[in-house]
Amino acid sequence: GYDILIKNLSDLVLDTPDAPTILGNFIARSIADDCIPPKFLQSYKGKVDCEHAVVTLARSDSLLSMRHGLVRLDNVWGVGGGTRPVKYLVKQMVLLLEEYLSSSDITEATRCLLELEVPHFHHELVYEAVVMTLEKMDDRTSKLMCDLLGSLHRAIIITPTQMKAGFLRVYEDMPQICVDVPPAYSILERFVMRCQAAKVVGDDVVKKLPVR
Repeated sequence: GYDILIKNLSDLVLDTPDAPTILGNFIARSIADDCIPPKFLQSYKGKVDCEHAVVTLARSDSLLSMRHGLVRLDNVWGVGGGTRPVKYLVKQMVLLLEEYLSSSDITEATRCLLELEVPHFHHELVYEAVVMTLEKMDDRTSKLMCDLLGSLHRAIIITPTQMKAGFLRVYEDMPQICVDVPPAYSILERFVMRCQAAKVVGDDVVKKLPVR
């Protein structure tokens, strides 16, 4: 798709003079979000004659290579939660959960989640919370994560659909997770039962619990 756009830039600029810059932004964001590999840019080096394509590739390259490039890419379309690179959001959610485990402060964790402004990506928080519970293998983490998910569920900050999606993603990844955490299946079962008792998840999520 991007190859075709680069080839057609000389036509695109007739209607959209900013096309080379906009396409450069898109390519840079796509690389930052792991949609296309960084070598995509390298494959064009020294092989482009069209001046517009040169501008596009230079724009992508400068966005990706500048200091704090990912943070700048954050706002390449303007400011807002949904425009942030996926890697950045995942990192912020993991940090939020780690800080919550050390402070037990649900209010602060909730504030940090809302500040990210990505309700469509809340399944990632659920996923990371469950995986962290499996990796830490202790009852304190299990209780704290259940309390947090319960609070976010009751406040309808995390919707039932997002909650379910997060758990099902963990289910799918269990074969890989148990390589590092051998008792993962039994820990997961206990955690899901705890979450069911706290009305965080419904019977539909419990019924799909994977068995080793």
